Amino acid sequence: MEVAVADAVELLAALKAKELSSRELLDALVARIDRYDARVGAVVVTDLDRATETARRADDATARGETWGPLHGLPMTVKEAFDVEGLPTTSGSPELVGNRAVRDASAVARLRRAGAVIFGKTNVPLFTGDLQTYNDVYGTTVNPWNPDVTCGGSSGGSAAAVAAGFTPLELGSDIGGSVRNPAHFCGVYGLKTTFGLVSLRGHVPGPPGTRSRTDLAVAGPLGRSGRDLALALGVLAGPDEPDDRAWRVELVPPRHRSLEGLRVAAVLDHPRCPVGREVAALLAATVERMEQAGARVDTEPVGLPDLDASHRLYLPLLYGAMAAGFPVEVRRSADATVDDLDPADESRHAYLVRGVAQRHRHWLALDERRHRLRAGWEQFFDRYDVLVCPPGPVPAFPHDHSEIGARTLVVDGEARDYWDQLFWAGIATVAYLPAAVAPIGLSSDGLPVGIQVVGRAYDDLEVAAVADAVGTGFVPPVMDR
Repeated sequence: MEVAVADAVELLAALKAKELSSRELLDALVARIDRYDARVGAVVVTDLDRATETARRADDATARGETWGPLHGLPMTVKEAFDVEGLPTTSGSPELVGNRAVRDASAVARLRRAGAVIFGKTNVPLFTGDLQTYNDVYGTTVNPWNPDVTCGGSSGGSAAAVAAGFTPLELGSDIGGSVRNPAHFCGVYGLKTTFGLVSLRGHVPGPPGTRSRTDLAVAGPLGRSGRDLALALGVLAGPDEPDDRAWRVELVPPRHRSLEGLRVAAVLDHPRCPVGREVAALLAATVERMEQAGARVDTEPVGLPDLDASHRLYLPLLYGAMAAGFPVEVRRSADATVDDLDPADESRHAYLVRGVAQRHRHWLALDERRHRLRAGWEQFFDRYDVLVCPPGPVPAFPHDHSEIGARTLVVDGEARDYWDQLFWAGIATVAYLPAAVAPIGLSSDGLPVGIQVVGRAYDDLEVAAVADAVGTGFVPPVMDR
């Protein structure tokens, strides 16, 4: 079995059948990292001694006929932004180089309890805030398909590691396409989960030790098939303490495991973020293939929420959530808060309290608009099973480490604002919807292109199943060149 190509489900079957041991699989993955990662730069932290011991114990348990859970003995990596006990969590920031996790992030703990062997962490952009992956702590991660182009971000190291054969499964996070954009660029599968379904506790940002839930942000898996995404979701979904004293998650089963009879709304382009010709051609061919397989596709969907209005709502919520998530010691904000007030200074106290109240009222108004938008999507998904759309306007683009606010993105020869790319990510994010990305082919330059499948809230397994059905399957990049 070729470990660089097999998906997690296949590898777990081989482990269970004793065709492969956990220790052998771990050794094969590490050997591949040793051979190729110097030029990719995806795996930036390793924990091999502990992982080797865990793999050995997993093999011993297998020999006794025992299992630890659905991921028993599977070696895997996680995004550097997640806490792994004893390892650094810097989120790419030099200010956090000394930050070492005292416990696993909640999602990482769930993976371990399910039997996963966590052996390393993968690269991120600074504070997970870019659509490329580079930072002053770990350097740049390149795309395994072509080192001259980006792997995407912010789960760029995650997608690059899966594509390059360094890990069969990854844990990423997403607020602005951070799972979906790298999956699209690297030719793998990725799932942005329904908001709140998977815990982000132990993720940086927010600041280390944050207990509250960051608006819009989610954790989600990356793998080599839609069934990998479903497998991982079954492990990851569920509440944190203290909510887990009373709440339980019962995932909605997929209604479709093939394209036959699937009701599809297709939005393949939009003037807010025009799609390049090569991506458009592959999307159109995919939609045609879906129709030939028995799906009922509507390219002018009825009742589609206003995507322009959705984007205008998304941006202030996104930027507010991201700014609030930066560690206090590196925030550069002149905004005072109630904590800064001197109770003796009554005039200043009243002024600032009014300012805080105004900002909070503004957020509440945006939140009300968001929930009205969510109601619109609920009605929309009474008519359609899924919405398919681009994950982004172009395949992976050349590295650009210039000043982030001045960057442009070239689409069919036209320079557009770099952050236009957020449009396609925001459709699902602002409304708390699940969305999966699956590969659908290669551009003329030999770079992967994906399709995004968006579904009703909590239909995560449905979008993973549709992604599995519509995707053309994982194709590994050529690493020896």
